[in-house]
Amino acid sequence: MKNEFDKHEIGYIKTYQDKGFTANFYFENNKLINSDTKTEYQPEDIFVVAEHRYEGISNPEDMSILYIIKTTNGDKGTLLMGYGPTADLELSEFFKKIPESNISDEESINNDK
Repeated sequence: MKNEFDKHEIGYIKTYQDKGFTANFYFENNKLINSDTKTEYQPEDIFVVAEHRYEGISNPEDMSILYIIKTTNGDKGTLLMGYGPTADLELSEFFKKIPESNISDEESINNDK
């Protein structure tokens, strides 16, 4: 059975926002930054509590990962990152540095089913 969100990231983003993951993050100068508060995070400050991967509908090379994130100071939000041919290599390397113990799927909305 196909998941209702399999084709579009926006459905997942909206659902996570409804669950309180409202912060938006961006990557700059080797730090993840909360776009509202400008708080900066290093890999050890990040907890990835779910992730969802997508392939483009019209072009399978358009691939992305939606990360659902909590931080050590309680910020909760999302980050959408391209992967495959469109990957930001510096951002990918940043996410590889997140301690394995900080990665889970405990908040995945797929667990609600």
